[in-house]
Amino acid sequence: MIKITKKDWKLYQEKLPKWQENYMEKLCKEYIELLSSDKQGSEKWWALKERIQNDKKREGVSAELRKSLVPWQLVHLIFDEVITPDDLQCFSSELKDWVITAYHRNTEDSQSEG
Repeated sequence: MIKITKKDWKLYQEKLPKWQENYMEKLCKEYIELLSSDKQGSEKWWALKERIQNDKKREGVSAELRKSLVPWQLVHLIFDEVITPDDLQCFSSELKDWVITAYHRNTEDSQSEG
């Protein structure tokens, strides 16, 4: 596993809350769209309940601030479209390279399974 520098850790602590806020705002818009659909009330309610149950487990909502988790959390944030690889530009090259490599490796693995 890659070692996180003090600079990367500080940067992550600054950026994560902003990324999460943007992601949750996006989710709220999706929920509004779901609730505004022409489906029956019960269908909308159950669909919203399921979405919230799934979304609350995502890193974009509930990422834990632990230094040891940063690399994999960044991979998950990209995978869940909370951030893009471009959002990693201010991080160290070592961390960026590790995250992008891990992301691509996991993307390829999931595609070969499906």
